[in-house]
Amino acid sequence: MKVDYSVELPNDLRAISRAVQQLVNRCREAGFDDDRLRLNLRVGVTEALANAMLYGNGRDPAKRVRVEANVSADEVTVRVTDEGCGFDPQTVGDPTLPGNRSRPCGRGIFLIRKLMDRVEFNERGNSITMVLLAGSRANRSRASQ
Repeated sequence: MKVDYSVELPNDLRAISRAVQQLVNRCREAGFDDDRLRLNLRVGVTEALANAMLYGNGRDPAKRVRVEANVSADEVTVRVTDEGCGFDPQTVGDPTLPGNRSRPCGRGIFLIRKLMDRVEFNERGNSITMVLLAGSRANRSRASQ
């Protein structure tokens, strides 16, 4: 992935808002569709960062989280990587199923998968790559599925 935006964050939930706003601003400067930035990107990246800090890094203040992005008017690709040992995303249950509704885990990944156009995890499970397409490209992509 070509990277034109990169930031390393302390493992502190208070750092999320500013990092997400900087990324949204960078996307606006590139001419990315503002409607998809307001909800999809903002919520998806916030969830990925919170998961990295809380679960990946286990709230350890000595660890860091890296955000890398490639931004254009057509799409934004964001990778969030923590310093944890990783996990298997296939083991996370669907929080909409009756047996999982009262369980607290899986909601963030569910939201990310619904809000972003493509989501991939690295083999280790400590890095998530999310792709958000601009409005018209996203509509064509979803129509062809």
